[in-house]
Amino acid sequence: NYTIFKSSMDQSVDFNRLLEKEVQQFIKDHEKDDESVLVLKNKEILGIPVATIAQQIVGRRKAKTKLPSLYSTPAIVYPPKLNLEQCSSKVTAQFKAGLIKGKLSADLTGGFGIDSLYLAKSFTRVMHIEPNAALLQIVKHNHEALGTHNIIYHESDAESFLIATHDHFDLIYIDPSRRSTGNRKVFKFSECSPNVVALMPTLLERSDFVLIKASPLIDIQQAIRELGFVSQVYIVGYDNECKEVLFMVSKLKAEPIIKAIDLSEDQTGNEPFSFTLSEENKSEVSYSEPLSFLYEPTAMVLKAGAFKLVGKKFGLKKIAPNTHLYSSNEIVPEFPGRIFKVVNFLKSDSKSVREFLPDGYANIISRNYPLTPSQLRKKLKTIDGGQKFVIGFSGVNKKHLVLATRVK
Repeated sequence: NYTIFKSSMDQSVDFNRLLEKEVQQFIKDHEKDDESVLVLKNKEILGIPVATIAQQIVGRRKAKTKLPSLYSTPAIVYPPKLNLEQCSSKVTAQFKAGLIKGKLSADLTGGFGIDSLYLAKSFTRVMHIEPNAALLQIVKHNHEALGTHNIIYHESDAESFLIATHDHFDLIYIDPSRRSTGNRKVFKFSECSPNVVALMPTLLERSDFVLIKASPLIDIQQAIRELGFVSQVYIVGYDNECKEVLFMVSKLKAEPIIKAIDLSEDQTGNEPFSFTLSEENKSEVSYSEPLSFLYEPTAMVLKAGAFKLVGKKFGLKKIAPNTHLYSSNEIVPEFPGRIFKVVNFLKSDSKSVREFLPDGYANIISRNYPLTPSQLRKKLKTIDGGQKFVIGFSGVNKKHLVLATRVK
């Protein structure tokens, strides 16, 4: 029997009631409903506080794209919205679980249990550490519903678990909270909870490898200095959006390899863009006015800071020191990012632009240019959309506005 757990509105709910067939069917039937309307119109639904039902509807809707295996499995229980927002997606959890395989792993910041779920596919046993008893109960139930039985659960915080355990792990995973006690966002590992920097000696004593998840906003070079012993940095993204920055730490002493990885479905099988900071620092790049093709690196490559090396590796000219666009006369299709064919150079007035855009439709891009995309769209009197691109950027000697089509 499941105990009582607290909903997001702090109302006690019998876990078994939530799992009853008619309740689960209501949640499924109403997943497209506006939960705020449900909350306003009802105090309870089927004898359960409406806030709890709303929490399940929101969770199921979010899981449809983020966690499809949960969405397609009956009788999954969803946690408060914040836990669901903070957990890994299926694609990022799969990626992390594929980095190292072994006998024993620990997720020190278990949360909603998605990373533990996927680590369990790569390790014989996984320790899931979570101090919130209600959340732990949900996670255990969901893992069982998903057919995963090699996870051991500990109601504990990371620090207490590390003190108590005598196990040695192949991998420890940790996703520290990036909120201070005053709910202020923090970006240094030493300011996170738990304090990963302070724990590092213990972590390396207890495990061969430590994988640490960070916000996409983290300063990578500062984090490498803080942690020490970083062997790999993974900048992981999907659909050209940087999702996570991961630091693999071990006792091996070597310069960290930084890898920019695109997990988008159309990029499956592509090699990550890999380099070291010393390679980037030693690289020399030449500049050019825009040629036949323009290249824009992925958000992950830009986050990695390979501003010179990405041009050098693919034989491209850079547009300007602070304009992270590149150019060539011959197309380089393997470039990690978008590629545009320059059609025409434009004057920055609506009359001139309209000659090339008779229907008025264009996608606006602004890179190191005085006007933002919305300001440029307003000035040129264009409508967002269509197959053509208007790209504004600064070259070494002057500013450019070009009409282009996307070829990759």
